[in-house]
Amino acid sequence: MGDKIESKLLAKKAKVNTIPGFDGVVKDADEAVRIAREIGYPVMIKASAGGGGKGMRIAWDDEETRDGFRFSSQEAASSFGDDRLLIEKFIDNPRHIEIQVLGDKHGNALWLNERECSIQRRNQKVVEEAPSIFLDSETRRAMGEQAVALAKAVNYSSAGTVEFLVDSKKNFYFLEMNTRLQVEHPVTECITGLDLVQEMIRVAKGYPLRHKQADIPINGWAVECRVYAEDPYKSFGLPSVGRLSQYQEPIHLPGVRVDSGIQPGSDISIYYDPMISKLITYGSDRTEALKRMEDALDNYIIRGVTHNIALLREVIINSRFIKGDINTKFLSDVYPDGFKGHKLTESERNQLLAIASSLFVASQLRAQHFQEHENSRVPIIKPQVADWELSVKLHDEVHTVVTSNNGPTFSVEVDGSKLNVSSTWNLASPLLSVNVDGTQRTIQCLSREAGGNMSIQFLGTVYKVHILTKLAAELNQFMLEKAAEDTSSILHSPMPGVVVAVSVKPGDLVAEGQEICVIEAMKMQNSMTAGKTGKVKSVHCKAGDTVGEGDLLVELE
Repeated sequence: MGDKIESKLLAKKAKVNTIPGFDGVVKDADEAVRIAREIGYPVMIKASAGGGGKGMRIAWDDEETRDGFRFSSQEAASSFGDDRLLIEKFIDNPRHIEIQVLGDKHGNALWLNERECSIQRRNQKVVEEAPSIFLDSETRRAMGEQAVALAKAVNYSSAGTVEFLVDSKKNFYFLEMNTRLQVEHPVTECITGLDLVQEMIRVAKGYPLRHKQADIPINGWAVECRVYAEDPYKSFGLPSVGRLSQYQEPIHLPGVRVDSGIQPGSDISIYYDPMISKLITYGSDRTEALKRMEDALDNYIIRGVTHNIALLREVIINSRFIKGDINTKFLSDVYPDGFKGHKLTESERNQLLAIASSLFVASQLRAQHFQEHENSRVPIIKPQVADWELSVKLHDEVHTVVTSNNGPTFSVEVDGSKLNVSSTWNLASPLLSVNVDGTQRTIQCLSREAGGNMSIQFLGTVYKVHILTKLAAELNQFMLEKAAEDTSSILHSPMPGVVVAVSVKPGDLVAEGQEICVIEAMKMQNSMTAGKTGKVKSVHCKAGDTVGEGDLLVELE
């Protein structure tokens, strides 16, 4: 069942709904094009031994089929040691819904309800939940019964997952079977109360299942976010490497579970899965589970590597996601120009500016307190500052902010709007709970420099703020700004990885969008293309080279 070609044939024999396609092994690119034309575009090219989204490409025409065959076969060989491919009809805008099954060695098998896994990037799951907001009881039962029929047909004895694609009319088609415990299994444990690992051990020992189908409940709602060491601003998540300098899981919050083997000081490598952890929240209903996830993401401390918490938080608060209007193209549909982080409303912007200004003044007051210590050998003239007039720059816009404090509470005027901000102002803490006019926010001050630059994680997104006093801002106008570099003639590596192939040499003419080289990261191959038409001036890499993020690859004249 771990082989996609063989499992599809077995599924057909067990009378499980399957996706139309070619059931054999595709020999070469020419045959791939012929088969794709017979099936009808678009098609999905998949590695037979694949998993985790590796070795998969969607093709909409002959050229994409040839490229897809090349990349998928190379990825499959690299990831699984097996370059066999199959081709199926691509079902546009589907949901990815899977059924958890459990079988024993006595001919018994159960389906343990479904998991909704439609939020994906590069065919890899990002957010999962159980149950699915889309399924009705009749469809759930039909999918469950087909999954059990397939498990029984192959005498399956353990926990496993049968994955389906589901269209808008609730038609469902067998995708593959994962003959192992899935990453997202905790959400099933939350809503059924079963410990799947314990059940697997009992089955392996030879015990029969303890439960009947009627005993399997749906109690509450569970959501899982996959926290990756990735930059979500690059193709929804290109790998990030480094060492975790600070790491703290939000397990103190109610209804929160974290599955992770990560510790502070752990190295994140380009050669392995970039997953940091599985973050799971459980609630009595979907609304409570999502609110707990929102709080958990705000309280998750990860320093030293770039992570995808900003993207995860935006997904779970998105209006389409909350309504359940999702499919496997959700990310590209909602963010057609790529993920840009949280878009602040005017009220949220003012809250951020007020919090940042309060932090700035709190740090200045703490510095003054240190200077005025009674044991200081240097006489200090105590400044009399009632109101701090500040110039705060955010997103290339400068705002006038006036701040005054009364103990732990700051009165802040932002562009004419007045806000009250209170906190403990423990500047050494990685987390800070701040109250802004009755609204509670959890923020993280990632960096605070003497020159006024500050990085604050607010509503999941990291914002860079530049704060100066009124006098410093007036003097700063006379400082020269560094001219922006013209990068249109330079190709930098957008991620750390290994160069698989270089397609050009000095003197070659290239067109905009033409492939320059291929970089493999996390077993996924990525085609690097020219940003403009021109002549290759120099090539700074070769096949087999390890490159870091930002490394120069190719220069054009």
